[in-house]
Amino acid sequence: MSLSVKPSTLAISVIVIGLMPTRDAHLQFEKWAREYGPVYSLILGTKTMIILSSDRAVKDLLDKRSNKYSHRQEMYVGQVLCSGGLRVLMMGYGPQWRSARKMIHGLLNVSAAKSYVPYQVLENKQMLHEFLVDPDHFLHHIRRYSNALTTTMVFGWRTPTYEDKKMKQLFDGFSEFADINQTGVAAILDSFPLLRSLPDFVVGLKKTAKKLHAREKDLYLSHWLKVKEEITGGTVNPCFCEELAAMQKTEGFSDDQAAYISGTLLEAGSDTTSSTLYAFVQAMLIFPEVQQKAFDEIERVVGSGRLPTMEDEMDLPYVRGCVKESLRWMPTTILGAVPHAVTEDDWYDGYLIPKDAGVMNNVWAINMDPERHPDPRRFDPERYINDHQSLADAAANPDPSKRDQFTFGAGRRICPGIHVAERSLFLGMARILWAFKIEPKVDANGKPIIPDHNKLTQGFVCMPEPFEAKITPRSKERAATVEKEWTSAQEECLDPKTKQWRVSPVASKGRKKL
Repeated sequence: MSLSVKPSTLAISVIVIGLMPTRDAHLQFEKWAREYGPVYSLILGTKTMIILSSDRAVKDLLDKRSNKYSHRQEMYVGQVLCSGGLRVLMMGYGPQWRSARKMIHGLLNVSAAKSYVPYQVLENKQMLHEFLVDPDHFLHHIRRYSNALTTTMVFGWRTPTYEDKKMKQLFDGFSEFADINQTGVAAILDSFPLLRSLPDFVVGLKKTAKKLHAREKDLYLSHWLKVKEEITGGTVNPCFCEELAAMQKTEGFSDDQAAYISGTLLEAGSDTTSSTLYAFVQAMLIFPEVQQKAFDEIERVVGSGRLPTMEDEMDLPYVRGCVKESLRWMPTTILGAVPHAVTEDDWYDGYLIPKDAGVMNNVWAINMDPERHPDPRRFDPERYINDHQSLADAAANPDPSKRDQFTFGAGRRICPGIHVAERSLFLGMARILWAFKIEPKVDANGKPIIPDHNKLTQGFVCMPEPFEAKITPRSKERAATVEKEWTSAQEECLDPKTKQWRVSPVASKGRKKL
């Protein structure tokens, strides 16, 4: 199936959409890409969706023509019902989105990202300690690590424990949001506007979505109003919301809008990094030869006497390859999270892309393209052994074949947290491998339990389905180092009662470093 608006092609598209699976849609989209080519179209109800499944098409359209391809189609269930029109991820390409994007870039650009390393180091040390004392709940520890870093950057306070009710609500909300938006009813309401007038008691999904929005808005508002009080009282730590509060005074946007701008960052920083680290643990379990090779590199460069640091990054190319390969092998944004939309008619390779068409970045198909990555379901960091680019540099490379992976999106909608995520992932992977060995658990017969790496959760952000792993310290000496590092970090940095930063290591805009 080629991209076209000819009646014959649209008829094929309608037939195909009737075959849309209820789960693992990424596999069907990949199959169609192999059958019909790197660019094809689907008709979803009343909407046209263009599927981009090659590195060149993504570069040519989403990157090079980003002025036309940065909009969003209307998403009635996800944006209107579930989000009150406030979710930045789904917001159209207009002044409100551009203003939010500008503020977010100020928090997460490459220079700012370097200043957050002390936050990452501290949260990483707590995560290692949690792996040591409670290895069976490693997903909880990974999630707390990513969430605590994000709350510190955005709001100025950290999440000291996984039992934090608001963090649990956040992750539960992710799951419910995904469940609601991947239903057939949601697709029908998105595609056929006339049906949206049906009352809530007829379409129960509408009521469910509105309730989710109410709970989510309460959560985000509670964070935002708390930090506003701290700003007024002069007790806030340097954070993104300082700038957001200043802009609210000059631009006059509502507390609801501010809550969702900051909440968007909380969502993105908490879920995607934790999902990728979870996938990495699974990869180390399934591919023990990769784990051993990565550990051998760390042992040669770092030795046994200290934890790896960001200064070791360029001397650990295989571990850097693990970061890139984790993002390629198990992409969290498996179908590009949310499709782009084109703002005017455009032509590509002789075919018309009509105004308002959705444009999907088929991340899974590109990352799994055997021409780009032979034997794509094999986890192989060697693919990147001569790739010295940062993730952001690779995404901006004018040669699309030189891009490492497509998980962070493209164009003006590329994830602004790419710089922070790269450091969090490197520190997480390098230090987990330095301190711990990851092995399969065994069943009652002593047989290793190997998870199926093709079984993924469903939704906008994916990760492996729950699995078990045996995580043990590599030596008593390394376990003692983990204990010592966390004890020292608490004594030096944290209030003993609140477990919050005693003094922030990050400078606030407009004032001296604290």
